Amino acid sequence: MPSAVLSSATPFRLYHNTERKAVEIGSRERLATPQEIEIAEANYESKYLIVRICHRIFKLIDAWIFEPLLTLRRLAHILILFVPVAITAPIVYFGKYDIIENERSGTLLWFDFLSKQMERAGPTFIKLAQWIASRTDLFPLALCARLSKLHSNVDPHPFNYTKKVLEDSFGLPLDEVFSELDRKPLGVGAIAQVYKARLQPQIILNQAEGRASFQNDIITADSVQTSDEEGKPINLHTSVAIKVLHPKARQIVQRDLIIMDCCARLLTLIPTIHWLSLPDEVRVFGEMMKEQLDLRGEAKNLAKFNEYFEKAHNVKFPRPLIAFTTKDMLIEEYVNGIPLDLFLSQASYTRKGNLDSVYDVKLAHIGLDAFLHMLIVYNFVHADLHPGNIMVKFYKPEIYHPLRATWSKLLGREVKDEGESAVKRIMSVKHDPSAVQKELEALQQEGYAPRLVFIDTGLVTELNTVNRTNFLDLFQAVAQFDGYKTGELMIERCRAPEQVIQPDVFALRMQKLILGLKQSTFNLGAVKIGNLLHETMNMVRAHHVKLEGDFVNVVVSIMLLEGIGRQLNPELDLFKNALPVLRDYSMKEGGKAALEEIKRDPTLKKGHWIKVWIFLELRSYLGKRTREEEWMRLCDVLAPNI
Repeated sequence: MPSAVLSSATPFRLYHNTERKAVEIGSRERLATPQEIEIAEANYESKYLIVRICHRIFKLIDAWIFEPLLTLRRLAHILILFVPVAITAPIVYFGKYDIIENERSGTLLWFDFLSKQMERAGPTFIKLAQWIASRTDLFPLALCARLSKLHSNVDPHPFNYTKKVLEDSFGLPLDEVFSELDRKPLGVGAIAQVYKARLQPQIILNQAEGRASFQNDIITADSVQTSDEEGKPINLHTSVAIKVLHPKARQIVQRDLIIMDCCARLLTLIPTIHWLSLPDEVRVFGEMMKEQLDLRGEAKNLAKFNEYFEKAHNVKFPRPLIAFTTKDMLIEEYVNGIPLDLFLSQASYTRKGNLDSVYDVKLAHIGLDAFLHMLIVYNFVHADLHPGNIMVKFYKPEIYHPLRATWSKLLGREVKDEGESAVKRIMSVKHDPSAVQKELEALQQEGYAPRLVFIDTGLVTELNTVNRTNFLDLFQAVAQFDGYKTGELMIERCRAPEQVIQPDVFALRMQKLILGLKQSTFNLGAVKIGNLLHETMNMVRAHHVKLEGDFVNVVVSIMLLEGIGRQLNPELDLFKNALPVLRDYSMKEGGKAALEEIKRDPTLKKGHWIKVWIFLELRSYLGKRTREEEWMRLCDVLAPNI
């Protein structure tokens, strides 16, 4: 297969496979990137009229004959799976009442059956199950808990298909692109699978973005020493992870979405579930699926996270090669880390054995601090934060100190990051908790610090201006313990206020819930935000208060993060962790935002985050003393000794 190059002739053109495929694109001869080749392929049209006519006829036949037939076949398969689910639905009214799960035993049995059938239905329905699990405002918590545990049971697609995608994307044979490529996938997801590989250094050097992203001053286990055009020695990180979309994934998802939309419209005819607005929810789910089916979106999200957390040594996102990423293929930095699940099980082991935890508290605070920065400072939140998408690495803080780096350069010494060896030490004993504990203690003695690595950023949440304002108003109402106002705001700004059942009762229930929060607010660490949000979602569902999807995503992320954090550190306090983030944001960006609000509306004399920050500062100050001490001091002032 001929190389794809940018010609030095005038005009400069991109040639891929044959000289008949060309587009204007460059100013010097170099290898074309996969993204440039993809654009060339998309814009290509044959110069022969008969070929163009045949191509259009085939597209029409495919759209109006083949696709409907394949969709009907898919519908038949889905009916075979879900008609038994519908027939057995009456079982939900039978059985003993489970106090813990708040459901009848028959209901729980039916939920188990439904989740098993959704797993059998394939990738789209597994993704749907995971999405339903995040909508605790719409669906019962017992069902959400079961669906959240579903994982893809998709068989890996053949390596020959992966080889074709890679060679078509680069316009080169695999051995000219990769020095190593593991044919066995690292993981297989519902819509894609991931491989580990090493890029040829010349492929990275040939592209400016690749060189800028993967050139390191600090040598790691994945570094390769080579030379640039001027003969200067440089270190390149060549180890990458390649995500390749499954064949026909888009077509399969599109058929499933058509079927789901038809079913949602039929179910809407049932009065009791009209408030769910199922067609709208299918549309939202469809948009989410389409985002995940274009891997360029995930690459852009990774680039944005890397920009935001560029200076954070304890938080890492894999670096993407955007120019090497297409709709069907994502290439990003390979990061070898320890699954967070290992640390969660280790935390349980240390508590049972009354052992001292090593990195648990640090990891909990790093994770929560990173999330709070995503939410408060950047308004760009990783929307799939579960332990499977979080890994742990180690590093020595001193090697990243700017003075150390400058001094090493002056002396011509190489600065090495030995974090990879620390990961290997832990993974070699991962099945022995006592050995893991000894290794962690040894790493701490050797000066290693933990670093959280967040992966799989295909889904992010960004609150738009309206929803962000609503979130801030709601946050402020909670911070001021105005539960009734909190309830009123949730009803007023939900998607269908007219469908809310007993709005006054909902506001009163919110008031009772927030007053319960107020009773423990001065006891640092006592307030479990996850429990508060959990109870709120119960009330939201009971009263049909339909919230915006991105708002709920933020709520679910808070619940997940606090749940993970408290497994590592039972004394974790979200309010306390929010203080430094709010303090920094309020002093830098919050003041500007408040001034802008006042300029837009002179009657508005408040900055949302600033008020929350001030409240939390007071709470922190008063929380340093017990209530009895504060009461005695007040008594001394009001009734001095005579």
